[in-house]
Amino acid sequence: PAGKSIYYRLVFADGRPGPTRSFKTRNPKGDSVSFCMGSCLNYLPFMTGKPNGEGPVTASAEDKHLGYPSFVAMQKLHPDFFIGAGDIVYYDFPKEAPAQTVAQLRKKWHEQFRFPRLVEFLGSTASYWLKDDHDFRFDDADHSGEKLPLATTGMSVFREQMPIHPAGDSVTPNYRTHRLTQDLQLWFLEGRDYRTDNQAPDGPKKSLWGADQRQWLEKTLKGSDAKWKILVSPTPMVGPDRASKSDNHTNPKGFRTEADSFFTWLKKEKLTDTLILCGDRHWQYHSIHPSGVEEFSVGALHDENSTRGIPPGDPTSTDPQGLIQQPYLSPQPTGGFLYVRSRPNAKGQPSLDLSFYDDGGKLLHQVIKETP
Repeated sequence: PAGKSIYYRLVFADGRPGPTRSFKTRNPKGDSVSFCMGSCLNYLPFMTGKPNGEGPVTASAEDKHLGYPSFVAMQKLHPDFFIGAGDIVYYDFPKEAPAQTVAQLRKKWHEQFRFPRLVEFLGSTASYWLKDDHDFRFDDADHSGEKLPLATTGMSVFREQMPIHPAGDSVTPNYRTHRLTQDLQLWFLEGRDYRTDNQAPDGPKKSLWGADQRQWLEKTLKGSDAKWKILVSPTPMVGPDRASKSDNHTNPKGFRTEADSFFTWLKKEKLTDTLILCGDRHWQYHSIHPSGVEEFSVGALHDENSTRGIPPGDPTSTDPQGLIQQPYLSPQPTGGFLYVRSRPNAKGQPSLDLSFYDDGGKLLHQVIKETP
């Protein structure tokens, strides 16, 4: 049923019932919806107090027992659903003893989702999930090499742990699209399953998405009459990012050709008002590509995994010429998330509110888009 609250509970094998949980179904014919989006949950620095980046160490003893403060802040906003945009666990931490076997990979998910704050939040909030590199294999992973875990193992365990497909389904692609309201449609992209090896020379034949996903994306975008079209990507497409990397669409040695051709296609089809929400980068930003496409990076969900961002024009960035406009870049490293709300404005016209929050629930930056 559309737009309804569903209540459920788990019954254990010995007959004991679990607590009552709930979620709200989407309503494609409705006019309002809200969601939170976050990424980069690194358990080890959160628990040890040794940051993975330049962010502050703020987790208290209580936080280490209850879980990440971001989930408290998000719950206070009462979103209709949550998007976990990748790097939900880090298989390759600690670096001296990375998870490699199926049992070790499963343990990473179990230790992350046993936190009471995550249990409480996800027990009353619907969720959508994507994977990136750290919850696939390891940092910047593709399918090459024999280093464990293998790509097939990472793909299989992600499907096992995340509620995307029915149990045992190893065929249905992870990429998908959902109409959330009359005005809003989301596209969830898969960035690891079909990619060309990172070290292959960039060019027309190199793809992060794969031919089938690219064709599906363009076909469904053209076929949508939604006012707000939003791509949810595990990795950035606009950036800027650090030029030293080679595993995403912003990197000249990565998949820049595919990104540029896609932006050209959007411009040709008059779809440059399509928005991109991305994970992976450990800082929050709002950037505008020269084509007009806008991207919002949600940053890391907690302080200990945050780092300082890199602005357009920085000689070490993927945009040394400063062609990208950047209305917002988090001034200091901080954990946090993005809150999005689609609803009619006072005049009854479609309105989209995109707001960055820190992990304590403080509003940092807000963008409101309305129909001209």
